[in-house]
Amino acid sequence: MTTSPSQGPRSDAFAAAAARLKAATEPTDDLCAPFVGVTGVAGAALSTLGRLLGSQTVCASNAVAARIDEIQIDLGEGPCWEALSTRHPVLENDLQRTGGSSWPVAREAFRSLRIGALFAFPMHVGDLSVGSVDLFSHTARQLPPSLVDDVAALADIAAHQVLRRVLHDLDGTEEGMSEGPYSRREMHQASGMIAAQLRIRVDDALVVLRAHAFASGRSVRSVASDVIARRVTFDHPPRDLQS
Repeated sequence: MTTSPSQGPRSDAFAAAAARLKAATEPTDDLCAPFVGVTGVAGAALSTLGRLLGSQTVCASNAVAARIDEIQIDLGEGPCWEALSTRHPVLENDLQRTGGSSWPVAREAFRSLRIGALFAFPMHVGDLSVGSVDLFSHTARQLPPSLVDDVAALADIAAHQVLRRVLHDLDGTEEGMSEGPYSRREMHQASGMIAAQLRIRVDDALVVLRAHAFASGRSVRSVASDVIARRVTFDHPPRDLQS
């Protein structure tokens, strides 16, 4: 068993999860299952976040976990962003009953999914911000301090594996995340089309895309698919984007 200065011997479950993450060197290897196994949560999702690596789901253990990730990436707010910026875990033990001024829109979206607890752990490699690990439970629950430490340590291992996949994807040396089930390539393609239709910057077009998705109660990815298929077009820019 392994030990750390701040805790005693770690469990066999942690050792097995750590070994599985370290061995997950192929793009198709599951990075989520080790987190579910060691914590017993209902689901997990890993994502890259920010401009440097792009914001995209790397893996999700089920549809709810994927939706939790999608909500945060679409809105640009949520516990994953908070964890990444503070470099500390965000632990929401009873999401249905506790309130807060942080990420209010995402919080309401999570409640509509009937999520009991939500935990986010940052992924960093040195000073480089990689992304976040999100864990959810259907019922309210707490993670004991020792388990929080274990998940944080596993997130460090996962961060290196995610960064390796991103670099492989950029190099084109092997199949990476851009063609995976959670690829957001269509979102960027749709932003380019909207920018051309409205004659605005791509960054502003992405805002238009996100605003349309939010107003229609849909995900950004689903609206982007409609834009690419020309089922949705934008003929006039919003007033705040007109010169």
